[in-house]
Amino acid sequence: MDISPEEEVPLPGKWPVDPQDDVPISKERIWVDGCFDFSHHGHAGAMLQARRLGKELVVGVHSDEAILENKGPTVMTLKERVAAVDACRWVSKSVPYAPYVTSLPWVSHYGCYYVVHGDDITSDSNGNDCYRFVKAAGRFLVVKRTPGISTTDLVGRMLLCTKGHFIKSLKDTLAGIEGSGSPEERKEFGADLLQRIRDYATDETGLKPGPEVWTWSGTDSAKIGQTIEEAGIFENLVPGKPPRPGQRIVYVDGGFDLFSSGHIEFLRRVLSKEEEEGRQRGWYEPAEREKRCSEYGEDFGPAYIVAGIHDDNVINHWKGLNYPIMNIFERGLCVLQCRYIHAIIFSAPFTPNQSFLQSMPWGVPSAVYHGPTTFIPLTYDPYIAPKKMGIFRQIESHPFQNVNAGEIVQRILKSRDAYEERQRAKLRKAIVEEAAKQKEALEAQSNIDGNSNGQEQA
Repeated sequence: MDISPEEEVPLPGKWPVDPQDDVPISKERIWVDGCFDFSHHGHAGAMLQARRLGKELVVGVHSDEAILENKGPTVMTLKERVAAVDACRWVSKSVPYAPYVTSLPWVSHYGCYYVVHGDDITSDSNGNDCYRFVKAAGRFLVVKRTPGISTTDLVGRMLLCTKGHFIKSLKDTLAGIEGSGSPEERKEFGADLLQRIRDYATDETGLKPGPEVWTWSGTDSAKIGQTIEEAGIFENLVPGKPPRPGQRIVYVDGGFDLFSSGHIEFLRRVLSKEEEEGRQRGWYEPAEREKRCSEYGEDFGPAYIVAGIHDDNVINHWKGLNYPIMNIFERGLCVLQCRYIHAIIFSAPFTPNQSFLQSMPWGVPSAVYHGPTTFIPLTYDPYIAPKKMGIFRQIESHPFQNVNAGEIVQRILKSRDAYEERQRAKLRKAIVEEAAKQKEALEAQSNIDGNSNGQEQA
């Protein structure tokens, strides 16, 4: 990009991504923008709500330089942040270098009418509302901000090395057994978490069933190590789209902590490998496509990818310190929103042994994939069983392979002073933004009261 400053309208042929010609504006095409610094389920929640308001979702991603000027240093690069946005099932297109102060010419160029943002105020370096122009044009819609999660929260966990976010048993938490507060409060909290899982287990429209969600129950010894082999118990938590005839069942597993470009690129390459395998067996031949559409009303890919997600105590056993930075619920939602998977299993064992693989609800998988990772120091090979079964596959090295939770934490710690100042600045801005939000609410109420009094006098 050779546009400076970013708020300027690019010349023809200079837009960061195609199309270069203006797209007809539609109220069914929604614009969302933001930093999206190491992706979390709060980002995905905003995109899901926005996608449900239309039929296409365009997501603008601010540059590293614009964020530094208005908010502070980013943890992830622009390329890494765009990869995370592109992986979200509900996103139709990403637009890098989007202006920090939302620009109507940019929004309109990509054919969007409405701009969607959470119910909080976001201000620029001058303290002005970043959405003031779209609000003035009547093209702004508000969605609920996801509670309990933000980039600032996660950075705080890293800097303070806290463990208060850990979940011992997701099943017990969802049932209202585990947690703080009264039994009624725990039950209400669990029901809210389960509803969010259901919301994220939707297709690209955000309205229809999508990935299946399962839990696996076994002893702690079977979950953590390799000496105990258990089939365990699989339970369906959220029904979704099951595998279709001819699809290969593919299993991957991991902690997926601070779900980032390293995890995303691994999952994308697994899907790509399976698509190539499908191509070799004629999956994409016109006659085969026509047959699937005729029999099932839609086409579908050659693989059904299932992601197993390890418990918090399992990851902490192997990595120590206060890992995982995200608890299993938060990590599960991050994986669940990813377009490269078709089902998830909460509380999957660290070692996918033969009994576990043979007991999977979809049958024995055709392949078990593992990526090039060195994040967790191992004293043994967890993939002996799939190797013996002849179904183990390895994903080759890729540019994002070193981007994992450990790498992200190291980035934070190397620039600790800058990120601590970012935290302090965020708190200062929050006070100003809350005052602006209250002022906006009072003005809105004043307008309502004024209109009501005018009608009474008339």
